[in-house]
Amino acid sequence: MLSVSFNDGVTAALPAEMLRVLSPSAEVQGHGPGQKVTVPGKREVAIKAVAPTGNYAVRIAFDDGHDSGIFTWTYLRELGETGEAKFAEYERELAEKGLSRDRR
Repeated sequence: MLSVSFNDGVTAALPAEMLRVLSPSAEVQGHGPGQKVTVPGKREVAIKAVAPTGNYAVRIAFDDGHDSGIFTWTYLRELGETGEAKFAEYERELAEKGLSRDRR
């Protein structure tokens, strides 16, 4: 879980799995429209490290080796506000593709 607090008092508790599967990295989002990847098997993923990237973002390293996502404060706030809906869409995509949140 990553807990984030913003200057205006808004806070968010963001689960590691959600951050991993919704990572803004090219590995997950692709390099263009229609290239987004549905990443299965990350229910038990953990955050290994969080490092600042300038004043605008953090880089999150996960225990599965993924560490290329740079999460802007804007994106983290968006996930705090709409993450549940985005995660529900991810779960629908998994089901449609016959994939699971669990490792196989």
